[in-house]
Amino acid sequence: MNEKLLHYIWQYQLFNKDELYTTDHTLIKISSPGTLNSNQGPDFLNGKIEMGDTIWFGNIELHVVSSDWELHKHSEDVNYNNVILHVVWEHDKELHLEFPTIELKSRVPGLLMKKYQAIMNQQTFIPCEEIINMVKPITISKWKERMLIERLQEKAENTITLLDKAKGNWDELCWWMLAKNFGGNVNAASFETIASSIPLSIIHKNADSLFAIEALLFGQSGLLNRKFFDEHPIDLFKEYLHLKRKYALKQPLIQLHFLRMRPANFPTIRLAQLASCIFNERKWLTKIIEEENLDNLKMVFDYDISDYWKTHYRFDTASLYKSKKPGNQTVNNFVINTAVVICYAYGYYHSIEKLKSKAIHWLQELPHEDNSIINGFELLGIPNQNAADSQALFHLRNQFCIKKRCLECGIGNEIFRKENNVVSTSNCTLSPPVNQDEDFSLPDSYLQFSA
Repeated sequence: MNEKLLHYIWQYQLFNKDELYTTDHTLIKISSPGTLNSNQGPDFLNGKIEMGDTIWFGNIELHVVSSDWELHKHSEDVNYNNVILHVVWEHDKELHLEFPTIELKSRVPGLLMKKYQAIMNQQTFIPCEEIINMVKPITISKWKERMLIERLQEKAENTITLLDKAKGNWDELCWWMLAKNFGGNVNAASFETIASSIPLSIIHKNADSLFAIEALLFGQSGLLNRKFFDEHPIDLFKEYLHLKRKYALKQPLIQLHFLRMRPANFPTIRLAQLASCIFNERKWLTKIIEEENLDNLKMVFDYDISDYWKTHYRFDTASLYKSKKPGNQTVNNFVINTAVVICYAYGYYHSIEKLKSKAIHWLQELPHEDNSIINGFELLGIPNQNAADSQALFHLRNQFCIKKRCLECGIGNEIFRKENNVVSTSNCTLSPPVNQDEDFSLPDSYLQFSA
């Protein structure tokens, strides 16, 4: 037993309440378990209990064992002055408190404990994968909606935190995020560092020259710090030295990775695409905020990179001609990880609900993402129809499944409560408490829930 599970059992009253007695043999009735407290103080606030002709209102504290009250020194804490009930899993010590204590160990169904231990012991893709098919589709759908909002909210808050670094300049922040997106998973941080080392005002002053923008990006990346044979990188280096002196730029210390990467994703190609992107569209924030049509937003990426990179993947190494426009996956990643995040964060920051709704709508228009996590959910029969579903499932697995926060999950909640709505009836049969040291697997009967 742990306090998290004990809180869950108490919150949803998943124990037999018939003929409930305190540890000093006084009959007690739980009229209200109270509200779970996420702040300092007792675990549940504003509970209500009845003993004889007396009704008590106040707070309720939970512990795995009674002696934890002393261990935590609650009697010395004024926050616990209004406690009316001490709820414990096991009453291991008589404390002679001014309020009653009840023990739940013998009143919780063994099936509930088996479910919990079985799921906590799972080392599978998600803890409940063997029984998630028993959960109602509407439950999964509603929980995905919540996961999507939580993910967007989390990204919005992280974005707003970066706004301080950008000195409140949303255009500057958008420039950093655009660059980070072009860096991909491997070089994202380095690309963001490159962008943040070049103020957007300098980009705008040189926005009429794709060559100058390339020189700035490749120069600040450190990729020009060697001898070349091709005329293009030699000229880029000369232009970079001029711009570096002119704007007093400091080259950041970063490392760009090529290893185990497809040539189309080399940082050289990505930097060239980023240069063309900012050359062809200078007001990215305005475009994201004001554009309603997703196809129009994606059309901005329909451009060619500079001629040199159509026949090169690296400096001084020629290759077959290819236009190297950003592919559909690159464009979709931009919308998901930059445009949607900026749109939602801007709407959240300025209290513009229309922008938050537009961000969600864009995700619903995009195809679902394709990777091992999404494939794992699809194998379990979980609907994944668009990028909104994909983002929700990412959040579900990363924030709940991996951390085994099953008691806080809407899907896990239905699994744990499936049969336990009968524990308070007079004719229910309670299984003996589960031995916490015993290792449970998922038996066939575990998958057979009654109606």
